[in-house]
Amino acid sequence: MRILLAIDGSEQSEAAVDEIARQHFPADSEVRVISVVEPAYFPVTISGEGVNMSIYEEIEKTARERARAAVEKAAAKLRADEESCQVNVTTEVISGSPKGVILEQAEAFGADLIVVGSHGYGMLERFLLGSVSQAVALHARCSVLIVRGPKTQTSESK
Repeated sequence: MRILLAIDGSEQSEAAVDEIARQHFPADSEVRVISVVEPAYFPVTISGEGVNMSIYEEIEKTARERARAAVEKAAAKLRADEESCQVNVTTEVISGSPKGVILEQAEAFGADLIVVGSHGYGMLERFLLGSVSQAVALHARCSVLIVRGPKTQTSESK
């Protein structure tokens, strides 16, 4: 079985990692843990003269470092269980739009299952921000497991 686990370092993606760690998959299974970093966009309507672009490079570098730490932590958790050690775990940090990259990576990997966490946004936030888990579930060519994380004050009040 080939499982693509897409995480972002949030509590919700931690819940997705925990869910996969609890499962027992066949010994020849592969889990590919990815984190997608959106490039820091600089909205410019005029020439970039005089604009210090290094701040955007630093933002993206920091985001990539956090993503790398998240995938390594997830991989360590998945490898910690003796039974899970028979499962091959790989990691990668990728730049791009999370919705598209997750779907592209699942297709290229030949995933049988995509696992993502759900932030539990309300209708307005989903409309304004979009929902990665919803887009993946709607467009994936394989099964998708959406794991809800622990309830927060914000999500409980909705």
